[in-house]
Amino acid sequence: MHLALDDGGGAGSGGWLALSMPNETPYARLTPDLVLDAITACGLWPDGRLLALNSYENRVWQVGLEEARPVIAKFYRPGRWSDAAILEEHTFAQELADAELPVVAPRPFAGRTLLHHDGYRYALSPRHGGRAPSLESADQLEWLGRLIARMHTVGAHDSFTHRGRIDRDTSIAQPMQAVLACALLPPGMHDRYRQAVERIDRLVAMRFEAVGPVRTLRLHGDCHPGNVLWTDEGPHFVDLDDARMGPAVQDLWMLAHDERAMDALLEGYTSMRDFDHAELALIPALRAMRQVHYAGWIAARWHDPAFPAAFPFAAEPRWWEQHITDLHEQADEFE
Repeated sequence: MHLALDDGGGAGSGGWLALSMPNETPYARLTPDLVLDAITACGLWPDGRLLALNSYENRVWQVGLEEARPVIAKFYRPGRWSDAAILEEHTFAQELADAELPVVAPRPFAGRTLLHHDGYRYALSPRHGGRAPSLESADQLEWLGRLIARMHTVGAHDSFTHRGRIDRDTSIAQPMQAVLACALLPPGMHDRYRQAVERIDRLVAMRFEAVGPVRTLRLHGDCHPGNVLWTDEGPHFVDLDDARMGPAVQDLWMLAHDERAMDALLEGYTSMRDFDHAELALIPALRAMRQVHYAGWIAARWHDPAFPAAFPFAAEPRWWEQHITDLHEQADEFE
């Protein structure tokens, strides 16, 4: 059984996030004792059991409680989101839960979901277990399609003000600058890397222009298989940390490994909500944006000690050589 956890743009996901670099070691003071003290400050009684969950962007712990089910404590990366942006995430999660969608929403304490302790911001949510979905199953894909359609119906009721949107600046320009400013990319590759990313940027702009205006709405934003947990009762979604404004197809394409899978997702989706099939032409652009962003995310976070340990390959010139090759191959797919 897997646990509900925050992926936070981690390995294999890339995330859609602001690439700020405010602190050299943002979690240096986040000791187990501080975590337990933060839980106690909410009026809960930890039993001393702590399990660090697989998260890089934020820090997430499963905390055992005396005579109660464990909770998930998510400590937000300092400087990434404003309080207002985090509260928009919480509000959206609660709207989805109120609509009886299987989404894990933060738990309020004294009417507040965004909590503060000793300089850290955090939120607590119920622990929900589950396993990875079977993306080979048409039935499961149709089920997911229906749930995403319902999520989008709720998401379309309002707009994010503080969380931004999926666009070329945050997904291409900022990540490129982060890579060029770090010491990971060998100096001799700077020009080739810049040329590859600029080619991607040009093609992405052309593809969005060719598709024309598409409706944007509040999205999960990082709806990959690691953020869907399946139980005997069905799936539930976790980790709205990358929720943004964007086109509906963003929450579908990462779950579809081929055309058959996308057909199954859309079979479920369109049974609940209309879908603009013109958005399918955006998938190569969205995939390329994510690929650029992934490298920029690692570069921007390299000062965090967790990143060299988790992504040692990024310190190897051969990985950047392959990354540049991959960007050109990605561009070839939709040039």
